[in-house]
Amino acid sequence: MKTVINTHYAPAPIGPYSQAIIAGNFVFVSGQVAISPSTGELILDDIKTETKQVMENIRAILTETGIDFSNIVKTSIFLKDMQDFSLVNEVYGAYFKGQFPARETVQVAGLPKNANVEITVTAVKP
Repeated sequence: MKTVINTHYAPAPIGPYSQAIIAGNFVFVSGQVAISPSTGELILDDIKTETKQVMENIRAILTETGIDFSNIVKTSIFLKDMQDFSLVNEVYGAYFKGQFPARETVQVAGLPKNANVEITVTAVKP
């Protein structure tokens, strides 16, 4: 069994996918870019602002499932430019208290809507 998660507090999917899927105790959050849920526009002011919007989109989806960042067990970060690594880390790290999830960060040739960062997470519901 799986449950589809959608919330108006995060951007609507821009393709044939769900914001998240709950399967058993796992929550699989689709990759998020810095789309403002209120305007539908991509925020590209600077990499820190962009990353913050991505993390807030993830927060909204996690909240809809009844969990938070402490439940995340794995993240994947996709960067258009690895030079942004330390600035993304600074913003990303502020969303976790204590134990960090497992993670990989990779540079990619391109991201949806020409975003600079995309983050996906897997979490576990208690």
